[in-house]
Amino acid sequence: MQSLINGNTVSHAFRLKPGHDLFNGIREFVQEHQIEAGFIITCVGSLTRFNLRFANQSEGTSGNGHFEIVSLSGTVSKNGNHIHMSISDSDGKTIGGHLLIDNIIYTTAEIVIGENTDLIFTREKDGTTPWEELNIRTKA
Repeated sequence: MQSLINGNTVSHAFRLKPGHDLFNGIREFVQEHQIEAGFIITCVGSLTRFNLRFANQSEGTSGNGHFEIVSLSGTVSKNGNHIHMSISDSDGKTIGGHLLIDNIIYTTAEIVIGENTDLIFTREKDGTTPWEELNIRTKA
């Protein structure tokens, strides 16, 4: 793991190895480093199993095989995460959705997370949707 501090931004880089769960690996890293306002900068890697919740669906969809992670984006915080992922199969068919647990690393997941040290992200119901949405505060 490497971190670089530049003003109010810190960059964290880490790697998850074969067999690790992508969602849990990110969550554990964020908790361990007490990240309060983070964002996924990039991720490249592969999976042997995916588990995503597609738009407007109540349950996740999963599959086994070999998949490339072609995109990972979202906000992360020790107070909660919201991450989306796109993957492609061996024919190049690409799907994406809300990242759930049980996305198992095949060869690697190389992840870079940015952190704004002046902010705090929380997830709260605000009445605009039935879900806990991003709430952004400035540190006192």
